[in-house]
Amino acid sequence: METQSDTHPEIAALQYHLLRQVSAARKLAMLGEMNQTVKMLALAGLRSQYPAEPPEKLRRRLADLLLGPELARRVFGPMVE
Repeated sequence: METQSDTHPEIAALQYHLLRQVSAARKLAMLGEMNQTVKMLALAGLRSQYPAEPPEKLRRRLADLLLGPELARRVFGPMVE
C-alpha cells in the first residue's frame, strides 16, 4: 500500500528506524498520550462551537464524538437539552 507524505524519504526512514527501537511499553505510552491530545483538541473544538455550554454537557458531546451517539446514549443516558 502506497501513501503520500510530505516527509522527506530519508527523514521518514530515520523515523521508522527510531520507532523500531522503542519498547512496546513506550509505544503504548505514546499512544495513550496521542489519545489524550485528540480528546483535548476535540473538547477545545466543542468549547469553540458551544461556548455557553456547561462542562458536563461538553463532556457528553465529547462522548457522542468518541463513542457515537447511540452508544453514548446507552452509556450516559439521553442528552439533556
